[in-house]
Amino acid sequence: MSRELTSAARERYRKQVILPMVGEEGQRKLLSSKALVIGAGGLGSPAAMYLVSCGVGTVGLVDGDDLELSNLHRQVLYSTGDVDKPKIALAEKRLKEINPDTDIRTYKLRAGRDNINGLIEGYDVVLDCSDNFETKYMLNDSCVSAEKALVHGGIYASEGQLTFILPGGKPCYRCLFPELPAPGSFRDCRQAGILGSVPGVIGTLQATEAIKYLMGAGKVLSGRLLRYDAFTGNIKISEFKQDNKCPACGGG
Repeated sequence: MSRELTSAARERYRKQVILPMVGEEGQRKLLSSKALVIGAGGLGSPAAMYLVSCGVGTVGLVDGDDLELSNLHRQVLYSTGDVDKPKIALAEKRLKEINPDTDIRTYKLRAGRDNINGLIEGYDVVLDCSDNFETKYMLNDSCVSAEKALVHGGIYASEGQLTFILPGGKPCYRCLFPELPAPGSFRDCRQAGILGSVPGVIGTLQATEAIKYLMGAGKVLSGRLLRYDAFTGNIKISEFKQDNKCPACGGG
């Protein structure tokens, strides 16, 4: 059941509510929705900030790391004085400053196969803002099995990608990339580097996809992969279909 808008909420979201695709009903749906962000880093920072500022009623945040100085060029939730402190506590404080009416739920841990089902339970949509392949494949498999909507985001150097996996999958992340890359076959952020603004672009788009889904407005990127190249300015969207042999959603 959607929540009613208070007078303060009407003013806070006034310029969003006047959009025909949103309206008061769309805003009420957001206020009644719950989104879970896995990872409070480069992708999770802008994603969480926009979920909160746009009025998603409950936002969960999962991260087990402390802030490092080298995080700051891309993880916009944090400040220089926050170095060496737990990200999750810092993020909660900052997000409450952005919108004190949002229910912020924090989990100071790493998402894994032993806890993921309990974490995603009760949320309407999950945002994959993780920074490693193991977590991405695990999130895909768990969300497909639990029939949870999943917004995948990934970044590498100066490039990013995005897709939306509807409840139950079909198609899912494994339809695109069936197997986890072999160890040592792919350089991570520490080795390859990352242009700081790229996760801002992709994380913001992840929040937008989640917001559209929660309102039931527009068209999410289900069965479509968006690729962004910062240095060329190219954005390419390609379609993909379910793999009937997919081990996650195809019964393979």
